[in-house]
Amino acid sequence: MTQPLKSRFTLNDLRSARSLGRKIPMLTCYDYTTARLMHAAAVPSLLVGDSAANVILGHDTTLPISLDFLIELTAAVRRGAPLALLVGDMPFGSYQGDPGLGCENVFKMVKQTGCDCVKLEVTPDHAPLVKRLADAGVAVMAHLGLRPQSVNVLGGYRFQGRSVGEAQHIIQAAQRMTDAGASALLLEAVPNEVSAAVVARTNLPVIGCGAGPACDGHVVVLHDIAGLTPHQPRFAPPIGDLTSAWQKVLQKYVQDIDSGQYPLPQHGYEMPLDQAKILAGLQQ
Repeated sequence: MTQPLKSRFTLNDLRSARSLGRKIPMLTCYDYTTARLMHAAAVPSLLVGDSAANVILGHDTTLPISLDFLIELTAAVRRGAPLALLVGDMPFGSYQGDPGLGCENVFKMVKQTGCDCVKLEVTPDHAPLVKRLADAGVAVMAHLGLRPQSVNVLGGYRFQGRSVGEAQHIIQAAQRMTDAGASALLLEAVPNEVSAAVVARTNLPVIGCGAGPACDGHVVVLHDIAGLTPHQPRFAPPIGDLTSAWQKVLQKYVQDIDSGQYPLPQHGYEMPLDQAKILAGLQQ
């Protein structure tokens, strides 16, 4: 049985894993209770993703989620998993405009959550921002490939790196992020050939999200692999069925109420007899 994390998992551990060829698991997490379970299961790295907009808030895209809400979630996950490498996601609109405001928002995320790293969905033009943050001491995970915050520009959720030209664009962007001082890369929904080329061209740890086995680690949305979402991407097939488990618990509760099996005397609290007599007398 897997033992809980015993020591802090850091970016140095992620870098060491890359050099040793050890693949690192990462999962999305959005709350304290789940973070505690992940800590007990020795999940070394957690991402509080803007995918919370979908699986927590019910939006069709990640665009509506706010920075303040993600900060609250990230701080909760930090409390539940104090030893994990924690990545806080920067939401749409929090860094894409004025670089100064972008830095302020990133600093706010780091200071108020205790996260170890921030994730930015980037284009090559974000290199100056990444450098500015790195120079300030912020570890940045640069997100390339399919970038859900750019869904309107991309024309939908389609995998990237389909052509040589697209692949070269991703590889070049990865090199620019490396040169700008990024601490890690995340590649989403790209062919393994593209991931392998990125891994070969950079010394940074590369986390894949539907990006093939060449990556140094892999991240998926917890709700997908737990069977909690109606549709899962091909790279996150369910490995459990928490939907059925939850439904059984909820149905049993409703049935117990309907049948009178809950609450029973053992589920309640007894007033001291002398106080009960006084209260009964007051009601007469």
